[in-house]
Amino acid sequence: MKHHLNTLFVSTQGAYLAKEGQAVVIRVDKEVRLRVPLHTLDGIICFGQISCSPYLLGACADNDVAVTLMTEHGQFLARVTGFSPGNVLLRREQFRRADSVTAAAEIARAVVLSKIANSRTVLLRAARDHPNKTDAVALQQAATHLNRCLSDALRTAEVDTLRGVEGEAARVYFGVFNHLITAQKDDFTFHMRSRRPPLDNINALLSFLYALLAHDARSACESSGLDAAVGFLHADRPGRPGLALDLMEEFRAFLADRLALSLINRRQVHASGFHRSESGGVEMDDATRKAVLVSYQKRKQEEIRQPFLGETITVGLLLHMQARLLARHLRGDLDAYPPFIWK
Repeated sequence: MKHHLNTLFVSTQGAYLAKEGQAVVIRVDKEVRLRVPLHTLDGIICFGQISCSPYLLGACADNDVAVTLMTEHGQFLARVTGFSPGNVLLRREQFRRADSVTAAAEIARAVVLSKIANSRTVLLRAARDHPNKTDAVALQQAATHLNRCLSDALRTAEVDTLRGVEGEAARVYFGVFNHLITAQKDDFTFHMRSRRPPLDNINALLSFLYALLAHDARSACESSGLDAAVGFLHADRPGRPGLALDLMEEFRAFLADRLALSLINRRQVHASGFHRSESGGVEMDDATRKAVLVSYQKRKQEEIRQPFLGETITVGLLLHMQARLLARHLRGDLDAYPPFIWK
């Protein structure tokens, strides 16, 4: 299993990555800033104007080290990998299930149930832990509405209808999201979810964290032998990692949203670290981006009890564990896919 701490993040603009012996060397203005043994890495993520030598990219592909290229504000651009790992029989079964209306709906339902349940838990915990700083009544009402969405999802047997239920649950959840912000409300007021580009500070932060989560979800799929492009809830689309997006739905509220709220409410990020670009979108400056990356890695080091297996693992391994549970289900070792439900 790939270790979640072995990801190299590069955000210094103008940096150049090269291979020297069996190490990755990072140079800025021709000066060596960092040297990392290649065998200790499972991924490299580059933000913005970062260059890589062809020899390094080839070595990364040979050693199963994925190199992901993103814009400065976290939008996915490309990913360089070697040959797809895993059992071809597993991937063929994945394709058959994705093409089956009934089988696809069963897995998609589990994903949607997990996303709604975890969103509901975020709201209920905030109402319980911060009754004087939040509108507890509004959060409770939204949680009740999400309960109804859970019931609707349980009764649904079609993927298109599940997408509708998921969309309704997201509308309810984000409708009270601003109540979860208890500090710096003038600078981080949430009105609605906006992407490509994010139009305010909180959406810029969420989009950046979602990009990191999508990278980790894709790595989890590929390291488990699954095809990250073929999902069950998300329809096939050229260039879109449908299965990775399916997997990350289970962790949006639990990992990305909670971390964004924590960074704001604990004043670990500030409005001064965000600026509006010429295109009208909001971006983070380099210092804020690095602070978010450090916090994201620290959160992944925290331990949690995996609900299905009953084992204590780190948060960063949860995605890999879910990908492997899905693979076990596709192989026939599990009767159903057990999604991640946070309690």
